[in-house]
Amino acid sequence: MTRRTPALRTTALLLTAGLALAGCSTPADDDAKKNDPVADATAVAVAYKEAALALDWPKACELSTPRLRRGTVQECADRHPTPAASTPTPSPTRTRATAPPTYADGGAIPTLTPRTPSGPERATTGPVTVQGAAVDVAAAGDHPAGYGVLLTHTVTWPGKPASTSRTALRVVAEGDTWRIDQHEDIQDGDMRGGDPIRAALGG
Repeated sequence: MTRRTPALRTTALLLTAGLALAGCSTPADDDAKKNDPVADATAVAVAYKEAALALDWPKACELSTPRLRRGTVQECADRHPTPAASTPTPSPTRTRATAPPTYADGGAIPTLTPRTPSGPERATTGPVTVQGAAVDVAAAGDHPAGYGVLLTHTVTWPGKPASTSRTALRVVAEGDTWRIDQHEDIQDGDMRGGDPIRAALGG
């Protein structure tokens, strides 16, 4: 018969306890480790808005559904000016006009004013923040069901006080990925309604 010393008995007990703990995880514990879909959808909404405000169209188009970007990511990005392209090189004979930046679906972004003799005048935008919690939005028209997220940021034009801009975004699942399928501006008066996100997104 093999006798165990006190040290060996203690080691064996610790190993047994460790194996028992490793094998007793519950389904609730496993679910807690999974990503929260609402948090993931909200993060994509913020990333899209930040990219759009920065005129980072390759990123914004990548975060959009094919329906919103109206083509491939490259085709979508090519339809929008970048910060470098929005200030053309001066010409001694003529001035080349540039189109104002727009969202992937063609909606205007209030970041550039008409060109002045010294170049485009650009507003300063504050950080993008989430206002309230994301809500479930039903399918509406060509838009599938998903989450509605309300984002805000400040806009400050030179010599003017800051104002707050609000946007409702529809975030939908494409396989394991969340993408932006719709965005609508929300005015101050719209906030007095009971459900501005669903009212703006039609869901």
